[in-house]
Amino acid sequence: MFIRFALIAAAVALAVAGCHAKKGQRHAKGIATHSRMVAQQPPASQPVPLRGPVSWGATTKSAHHLPPTPPPTASAPYRLDSGDRLRVVVFGQENLSRPYTVDGGGFISMPLIGAVKSRGSTTFELEDRIASKLRSKYVKDPKVTVEVQNYRPFFILGEVRRPGQFPYVSGMTVRTAVAIAGGYTERARESKVKLTRGKNGHEQTLKVSGSHPIRPGDTIYVMERIF
Repeated sequence: MFIRFALIAAAVALAVAGCHAKKGQRHAKGIATHSRMVAQQPPASQPVPLRGPVSWGATTKSAHHLPPTPPPTASAPYRLDSGDRLRVVVFGQENLSRPYTVDGGGFISMPLIGAVKSRGSTTFELEDRIASKLRSKYVKDPKVTVEVQNYRPFFILGEVRRPGQFPYVSGMTVRTAVAIAGGYTERARESKVKLTRGKNGHEQTLKVSGSHPIRPGDTIYVMERIF
């Protein structure tokens, strides 16, 4: 009887030990599986510090990369010189209102006030200069207008049919100047001409095309072609 009871007790003890062992194995396996899953997860992304301006798309540019806005342009005012014929009107002064020609020294000569410098001036500047001279001695509140009646001539030389001096017409180009001079000769080089222009007492010579604008006093030289 005692032996039978001992055998039953031993069997129960083995069964309980086996259950505990299986539970421990399952627990250890679960821990190992969790560890592998954690190890296989990708690392959390870290924020990257920004350096410099960020471009949002291919067309976005920072302000300092944008092209500068071109400044507005305006045609240069006409400057008077020797040979220009002017119409000067002083309101209420008939003896002063008449045509004047800028002489070789760059002056016009008017009654009462004498020589007035005109070379290099615009018509507006000359108006102010005449009014100032009149106001100082003769007229209390002079009102003066100046306009160009005839521009000084231009010159065209070289391989044209009628080289010489011709009256200037506003808006002229090299091509129209050649036409006034009778056109090119058979030996003329038509693609480029030499243009000499005086400015502030100095002359500058350039090679220009037929569409280049000319100004009063310019000298055009049509060259001979090589072949």
